[in-house]
Amino acid sequence: MRYVSTRGQAHALGFSDVLLAGLARDGGLFVPESWPQMSTQDVADLAGRPYADVAFEIVRPFIGGEIPDDELRRICVSTYASFRHEAVAPLVQLAPGRWIMELFHGPTFAFKDIAMQLLARLMDHVLAKRGSRATIVGATSGDTGAAAIEAFRGRNNVDVFILFPEGRISPIQRRQMTTAEADNVHAIAVSGTFDDCQAIVKELFGNIGFRERTALAGVNSINWARILGQIVYYFTAAVALGAPGRPIAFTVPTGNFGNVFAGYAAKRMGLPVAKLVVATNVNDILARTLETGEYRVGPVTATTSPSMDIQVSSNFERLLFEVYDRDGVAVAGLMDELKRTGGFVLSQGALERVRSDFEGGRADEAETAAELSAIYRGTGFLADPHTAVGLAVARRLAEPGVPMVGLATAHAAKFPEAVTAATGVNVGVPRQLAGIMDKPERFVTLANDRAAIEAHIVHNTRAIAEKV
Repeated sequence: MRYVSTRGQAHALGFSDVLLAGLARDGGLFVPESWPQMSTQDVADLAGRPYADVAFEIVRPFIGGEIPDDELRRICVSTYASFRHEAVAPLVQLAPGRWIMELFHGPTFAFKDIAMQLLARLMDHVLAKRGSRATIVGATSGDTGAAAIEAFRGRNNVDVFILFPEGRISPIQRRQMTTAEADNVHAIAVSGTFDDCQAIVKELFGNIGFRERTALAGVNSINWARILGQIVYYFTAAVALGAPGRPIAFTVPTGNFGNVFAGYAAKRMGLPVAKLVVATNVNDILARTLETGEYRVGPVTATTSPSMDIQVSSNFERLLFEVYDRDGVAVAGLMDELKRTGGFVLSQGALERVRSDFEGGRADEAETAAELSAIYRGTGFLADPHTAVGLAVARRLAEPGVPMVGLATAHAAKFPEAVTAATGVNVGVPRQLAGIMDKPERFVTLANDRAAIEAHIVHNTRAIAEKV
């Protein structure tokens, strides 16, 4: 299996190199040169199998033989052994034809754990085999940073630097990053928005000299392995509800488009997905794009679903590559126009292709609070605000006869103020998070300035010392 850049100017790489590179040298994102195919029988054979077994079957063709099967199977088993639910991503029925998939049973109570725990083990394996270290840099709107720090803390082969927007994530999300007791973990509060943090990370990867000097690696969903780890639960949910015998629809609360792109990847592999619904809060660039065909960046509005307070959805570039017939020059042109003007317009053909697989909707703050209340009153299920955004949109767009699965992306305890305000229920703190608000924090606050962040990384990473 080889991987190509969405901008068409970087050399094709194998899985291990893509895993460590994160971003392609031409600024593009890696995608498989071709999509592995699963037959109807292959999909049917996944029914009833342990999650780790399904993960092995889905991940294996993307590895291209670079990790031996016995080692890959061991990695998959180890990844999900620590999850609090044996099914890893269990389904809960909300109403006739409407389901929720709980993706918050990992160590940080968010869906990011499902892929991040796998990514950490894959990266550890490759680095150990090569006898090298890496500097991991990521941006977070809340959950990615906590998941990355939990997955990589204490690992000898990596140093982790996570950028988060100062004052724009929940207190629990912040403390999951800043209370980690590991010398290889570095949390950085940036005076700006998540989009500012994400832009800096992209600039760091675009600085080839810095990238090579620090052995830079990425853990955001720009890293293909993150998408890969998320493909798995679309298969487990679909076969549990009757696939391949009938198609399944999914509604995904999303900001950066990575989670819902994993659903698209599953469909390209042969999973019968009826449609993928993109659910956004008031930061609705994706819903607006699906409606109008124009991708236009606006101001970021702070909401009770902060992980979706995003206006630049990085993984949308991967979809553009597909709907523009894998024309890297065309995609590079759109990305350049985005950088210069703050937006671009999809061609009519590309827009029609996007709409053939995706539908969009948004829920504002009032709708989100109303959905939190309605779901709790009707089922007893306490959703978090991000999940509620998805469920509100799913309620409007579900179709009779097609099971609709809403993705529950975080545990309600991570956003207690919003949940309590909407439902009147005091959200209990899981024992795993007990005491986190009392632990001492360790982080630095830096300006929204690439040079300052580069200097901080250079001063603290061990990858440079290794090369001297």
